[in-house]
Amino acid sequence: MDNPQPLVVALVSGGLDSMVAAALTRAAGYRLLALSINYNQRHQVELAAARRVAHVLGAERHVVLPIDLSLFGGSALTADIAVPKSGVGEGIPVTYVPARNTIFLSLALGWAEAAGARDLCIGVNALDYSGYPDCRPEFVAGFETLAELATKAGVEGQAFRIHAPLQMMTKAEIVLEGARLGLDMGLSWSCYDPTTEGLHCGACDSCRLRSKGFVAAGVADPTRYAA
Repeated sequence: MDNPQPLVVALVSGGLDSMVAAALTRAAGYRLLALSINYNQRHQVELAAARRVAHVLGAERHVVLPIDLSLFGGSALTADIAVPKSGVGEGIPVTYVPARNTIFLSLALGWAEAAGARDLCIGVNALDYSGYPDCRPEFVAGFETLAELATKAGVEGQAFRIHAPLQMMTKAEIVLEGARLGLDMGLSWSCYDPTTEGLHCGACDSCRLRSKGFVAAGVADPTRYAA
């Protein structure tokens, strides 16, 4: 007997946001196909977190897809560029990876069409974030239009939907949603520059936003920070 629940291809980076976004989509009645991208980022610890997250969320399949964005460089996450530690500032930081979410969603779209899924999930957020252009609502809406134009399913009238349930949440609201869903948020990873001991650095933009979210939510932070 066929499972009546629809499939969603969820981008699972290992981070807190993608964990909560995928969990919310699962709670809405979707079966998860989890996609993580090994883009030769400087630190592989987030992929270990992605495997943990995909497992605890009950993904029917988890694909870790290799693609080497370090050949392009242009980001502190893919090239020998220092990760800023002075706080979240104005403008787009050097931790922005050129066109990353466009690339990732394109890969998720390919898997979705092949698997017969018409739903994608991504944990982008446009409130408490680092100012990346590919986290904005305009980007998500634009990609849905692209998916309709670029796929066989789309031109045959089978529209794709991108679930971005965290789009307009603060980091504190994301933490509260994770707590409400009973997630072990300590399984996730956020740091851009982990220590050699495997700790969150506590000073990069992502660590600062994560810590601030737990404090503002009044939820105990399970993260192990170096500072």
